[in-house]
Amino acid sequence: MQPIANDDVTAVQALMARLLGAWERHDAEAYGAVFTEDATYTTYVGTLYQGRRDIVESHRTLFAGFLKGTRLADEILDIRFYGTGSAVVNSRGDTYKGARPAKLGKVQTYTLVREGDGQWRIAAFHNTKRKPLMEAVSYRLAPGTVPAAER
Repeated sequence: MQPIANDDVTAVQALMARLLGAWERHDAEAYGAVFTEDATYTTYVGTLYQGRRDIVESHRTLFAGFLKGTRLADEILDIRFYGTGSAVVNSRGDTYKGARPAKLGKVQTYTLVREGDGQWRIAAFHNTKRKPLMEAVSYRLAPGTVPAAER
């Protein structure tokens, strides 16, 4: 595996910051701009959006309705590069109003690609709601299921 340039890590972190900033402004166009034209976007309820336009239009509606006034918290857990043109980012996040939640209830996976213009963009996004009680039961009944990061 090739060594990863600090510039790539910085560029991926900047991409994630643009994503959060666009959400903060409820700017559906800016939010969509961080995705590839053919991106897929899977919500925690299982809705699958296909393509940048679908992501933009759905978020335009969400920002004016269900998600109006929300902010987005996201903490990067891991960035892994696969060659010079692709990366996977795992994070924990959540939407919120008011005070930022102490525990973030969702786990996200972002598949990133470096496009022809040299910019990193999100090609696929998957969001999963955490079930802490179910995790705790599973960990207690089967301690071998506890992820290394949580031991």
